[in-house]
Amino acid sequence: MNAINKIQNYNKQVGLKFQLYNSLFTNLPFHRVEKTGILLSTFLLHCEDGFKKNQSPVEIIDSFFKHNTSYDDPQEQIDLLFRFIQYTERQIVLFDAVEEAAFSEIYDLKGVGTLKHLESEVVQSKKQAELAEKLKDFSVRLVLTAHPTQFYPSEVLGIINDLSRAVAQDNTSEVNSLLQQLGKTPFFKKEKPTPYDEAVNLIWFLRHRFYRAAGKIMSEFKSQFPEAVNETNSLIRMGFWPGGDRDGNPFVKVNTTKKVAAELRAGLLKSYYQDVHLLRRRLTFKGVDNVLAQLEEKIHLNLSSPEKHHDLSKDEMISTLKDIRKTLWDKHNGLFSEMVDDLLRKVELFGLYFASLDIRQDSSVHTDLMAEIAKKTSALPDNYAQLSDEEKIEAILNINEVVDPSIFEDELFRDTLETIASVKLIQQQNGEEGCHRYIISHSTSALDVMNVFGLFKLAGWDANDLKVDIVPLFESVEDLKNASQVMNTLYKNEVYRKHLTKRKDIQTIMVGFSDGTKDGGYLMANFGIYKAKEELTKTSKDNDIQVVFFDGRGGPPARGGGRTHQFYASLGSNIASKEIQLTIQGQTISSNFGTEESARFNLEQLMHAGISNDLFYSGQVTQTKEEDDLLLQLSQKSYQAYEDLKNHPAFIEYLNEVSPLKYYGQANIGSRPSKRKPGKLNLDDLRAVPYVGSWSQLKQNLPGYYGVGYALQQMEAEGKWDEICKLYKSSLFFKTLLDNCEMAMCKCFFPLTAYLAKHPVYGDLWTLIHEEFERTKSYMLKLAGASELMDDKPINRVSIQMRQRIELPILTIQQYALNRIREIKEAEGEDANIDVYEKMVVRCSFGIINAGRNSA
Repeated sequence: MNAINKIQNYNKQVGLKFQLYNSLFTNLPFHRVEKTGILLSTFLLHCEDGFKKNQSPVEIIDSFFKHNTSYDDPQEQIDLLFRFIQYTERQIVLFDAVEEAAFSEIYDLKGVGTLKHLESEVVQSKKQAELAEKLKDFSVRLVLTAHPTQFYPSEVLGIINDLSRAVAQDNTSEVNSLLQQLGKTPFFKKEKPTPYDEAVNLIWFLRHRFYRAAGKIMSEFKSQFPEAVNETNSLIRMGFWPGGDRDGNPFVKVNTTKKVAAELRAGLLKSYYQDVHLLRRRLTFKGVDNVLAQLEEKIHLNLSSPEKHHDLSKDEMISTLKDIRKTLWDKHNGLFSEMVDDLLRKVELFGLYFASLDIRQDSSVHTDLMAEIAKKTSALPDNYAQLSDEEKIEAILNINEVVDPSIFEDELFRDTLETIASVKLIQQQNGEEGCHRYIISHSTSALDVMNVFGLFKLAGWDANDLKVDIVPLFESVEDLKNASQVMNTLYKNEVYRKHLTKRKDIQTIMVGFSDGTKDGGYLMANFGIYKAKEELTKTSKDNDIQVVFFDGRGGPPARGGGRTHQFYASLGSNIASKEIQLTIQGQTISSNFGTEESARFNLEQLMHAGISNDLFYSGQVTQTKEEDDLLLQLSQKSYQAYEDLKNHPAFIEYLNEVSPLKYYGQANIGSRPSKRKPGKLNLDDLRAVPYVGSWSQLKQNLPGYYGVGYALQQMEAEGKWDEICKLYKSSLFFKTLLDNCEMAMCKCFFPLTAYLAKHPVYGDLWTLIHEEFERTKSYMLKLAGASELMDDKPINRVSIQMRQRIELPILTIQQYALNRIREIKEAEGEDANIDVYEKMVVRCSFGIINAGRNSA
């Protein structure tokens, strides 16, 4: 299907249906809604016309009230703006539902990048033996995190789910009822969710999306390649952070961790129970029905009395299901055996843990705790704080006592040790896979890793039987440069090397795109991670270690997201690809895995990327030395431009005052504070989510492209443009970087903030950002030989354009409110409306983020 036909199909399946159902929504019998809908349509046109005339949001809204309404009273005007926000929020939900309903009509579920496509590639190239070898230890691990980029309450997510189904069935009556429900359902969260709340919300996705999609993938894959799929290796693994991620989240305690682990097990058992119950309705045969009844009863007992656990195990469930399958083939002609196989695949994938609960904490917490242990106990030398790193590591290796957490007055120290001890309990209940990784944020040295090794000893673990993987997380530009040296030091440590031997000679290393981009800019972060992976692969191989990379990716390109599978497809043999592991954050979960079809499609895309790389491109090194040098030059030039911008005297104030950054905490969308530490705002402590999200709400998306255009311009000035063009055509890695950069720029809309060009404090900074946007856009189009951004991805481009048009009214209202707040503060007078305008900013954030999908 060519680009024109794709756009026509999208307009038919999504654009037209949205218009039809939106007109239905306009006429719903709510108080003043009909008038709101009509006025909102007028307001949208007024905004579009106003921005074309270079008017500011304040001028646009003031003139709208003057020329298009009879509202003179300020309170009436504010009320109408809030109704516009409420209405637009629901329009966005409707658009999400319509787009999700059309997923299978828009995307080829058996096309390029799917497992069906892989099957034809393998058969045609006669690579069955190579596939079997690859699948012995390959897997895709998706780790669900609750990083706050999701503004929909769980009730609204449920409506989207039902609405999508009704739209897909063209059930106008049900759509009408659901739209009425939507109109009455509040979007605003009065209280922040607890980490447990976040966990429960994500377990819903595990049960209703990943459980079903992964099961079907494995059943079909097993039927396609019965000899290749290894039952002892889970090709799809799920990971989980809510309840385990403590980095900067003071609300995650040891009891939270244990409670979430229990909820993961319970959620999985509920899914198993439903499947076994359905099997009993079909397998009513002699020799099968009684066996299933016993299994169903045992699962039920585990659910009703979880503290007893009734000796249910993964191996027992697999053995029982295999016996049932054998009986079906021996005595009942294999009737309904495919249903048994489907459940069997799920048990093989998920065991009794559903998703591995990762523990994460910042390295500084461990450093402070070790110093406190030295003060309060004899486990470490009294002069521990004065020792060198090498001497501290030696002291850690000599630890031979257990520390009682209750001796610490500091709750954080107590909780850290209690959490480490609780991992053993979780493993006993959910299996070792249920909780077997401890991730260290801001890892900068070998000592950071050995601190955690020592804490496990201090918490009562046997160093010779430590069934936990210690995972350093390298994030900043400097830390990524030093990562290989840090790991080499660890590999050379005899005790740590012995630990790795017992962990099958595998070392997992996490790299963080989000903080890397915030620290070093788009190109430097991505290329820095690429080079770090390359060097870490070599260092690990030299030490006979199999390294596994775990990528901390956010939803948008500025946080490592975008077209993620293309990144993995672009990696050659110079970077280890034993597994694909990545975080799926916040709204990316609902946008990329919100339906069973989309979950399956996106899972298959990642699996295809990882498998096909080894099968068909294993001899390729993605980058030549010359290409690496070019990318390094580009990264350095881009980094310098980004650093100069961050050092601009107005940079922090601009972000804090012009964007909704300071109101992130009031949105009540996540349990974590938006900063790691209280106090004055600085970029080091500011989390990547609000940082990137604030730029996206400004419609400037700076972290996704800033410095790229400058770097390309400098290379052209140095006479290297032909080399850049050659790199663009030959390097899938570079092409993917720029493709995702285009996506970030496609979501920009500078007329929204163009009024700032004349601002006495912010004008210079706004102009710098805008000029770099235009420069980058110009060079992107020149490289691609295109007339508009994302020219080769017409469906994505049209979707973004439609969403931007829906959200334009609330973008305008948010900037209007931020302007009013600044005016009130500059006048240094008291104005009761400041609270109202601040609430307006927060409420607009909901719809803007949801409309953008993957924009934070």
